[in-house]
Amino acid sequence: MRQFQETQLSLTPTWGPHEHTRELQMSARILDASPEIAKRVHEDLLQGRRGDRGRPGLSGDQVARIVMLKQMHGLSYLELEFHLQDSAAFRAFVGLGFDDRPSYQALQANVKRMRPETWELINQTLIRFARDQGIERGRTIRGDTTVVDAAIHEPADSSLLWDCVRVATRLMHRIAKRRSVLRKAFSDRTRRAKRRAYAIKFHRRRKDMVDQYRDLIRVAESVHADAGTVVERTTGIEDLRSCVSELQALLPLMACVIDQTRRRVIHGEKVPSTEKIVSIFEPHTDIIVKDQRETRYGHKVCLTGGKSSLILDCVIEEGNPADATLIERTLKRHIDLFGEAPRQAAFDGGFASKQNVATAKALGVQDIAFHQKRGIEITEMVRSAWVFRRLRDFRSGIEGCISTLKRAFHMDRCNWRSQRSFHAYVWSSVASFNLIAIARHLLAREFA
Repeated sequence: MRQFQETQLSLTPTWGPHEHTRELQMSARILDASPEIAKRVHEDLLQGRRGDRGRPGLSGDQVARIVMLKQMHGLSYLELEFHLQDSAAFRAFVGLGFDDRPSYQALQANVKRMRPETWELINQTLIRFARDQGIERGRTIRGDTTVVDAAIHEPADSSLLWDCVRVATRLMHRIAKRRSVLRKAFSDRTRRAKRRAYAIKFHRRRKDMVDQYRDLIRVAESVHADAGTVVERTTGIEDLRSCVSELQALLPLMACVIDQTRRRVIHGEKVPSTEKIVSIFEPHTDIIVKDQRETRYGHKVCLTGGKSSLILDCVIEEGNPADATLIERTLKRHIDLFGEAPRQAAFDGGFASKQNVATAKALGVQDIAFHQKRGIEITEMVRSAWVFRRLRDFRSGIEGCISTLKRAFHMDRCNWRSQRSFHAYVWSSVASFNLIAIARHLLAREFA
């Protein structure tokens, strides 16, 4: 009988029939079958702290699931807080109690404690689960590289100098606010620096630009000297430790930016990319030039996939190594994970070389194919032209996996600060992608 008003609501949340809800329910079962994940995350959350005091807080299992939800849906911490309070499916997946409503500050603090090594272990655990379930055997693999951007603005010498001046001055003002005697130890030159930076941005003649750069460099050098004086006079003061340490860490980066600007703009010297800094906020950022036509700022990532479309392995590279140098390490990591070499392997054309063919054969790979032959005979790589075509076509499938990682799991740009967080962000995207992929495989079996 239909009532005009519902007088009694159910207190027990249930999984709904929606397709994505079923995926989350299956994902929860997969994580329930791997308790070692919760134990490892729990160790990260403690990080030397005692776990028998204070409020209970979120468990290791809950934090891992919260991060996966965040990556699956591209949520900010504020949006994540809302959905964890509003969505019955999200709350059931995470395992929140009736009165558990974590704030976005608590979510962020717990998520940032997870180390990238833990995320790599989570991914390996998921891959082993897929192997035990017969989803992925690791006999045929494919590999490619991509670039994940760092959260920085387009680097220009003038903008980097302006960043140095304004950040250093802001920190000195913050210190002087607690020690008024230090107000006379430095001068505020941010207005002058900003004018020079904008004049450079909208310059019309190179001569005018160089003159503005000379003055901007002088301003940056003066601020650098003032910052060094402030650090000397405040080192060891307990209540200023945080600001002083930030300013102290900024000084070498500031000196590097001044030096590279002088070399490039004033002296016309070509500075190698390994000696450049493209951001004082993310100094670990690499300069990645793709095919001499596109420049990206972030890190190169080497991915290995399997027939099941799972990402079997991921390595965040330092610098911009040539793809041809990554084959041996990729195969050895696969052997460590699966206990044996793949029978067949397919890679992008940049990996191709006769030395790599010989290395792969020595490690136990029977057939290896590259998207471009690069002067290598088909008979050297595989048994027949038919096998070569099949492997070459199979390799192209990893492009779709990379596209999904970037579009649906937001691996195109890392918004977390620091190199450690960058690695954790990439691994969390890969682990979330694999979790959903495994869940879909298992659901397909149920409905087959």
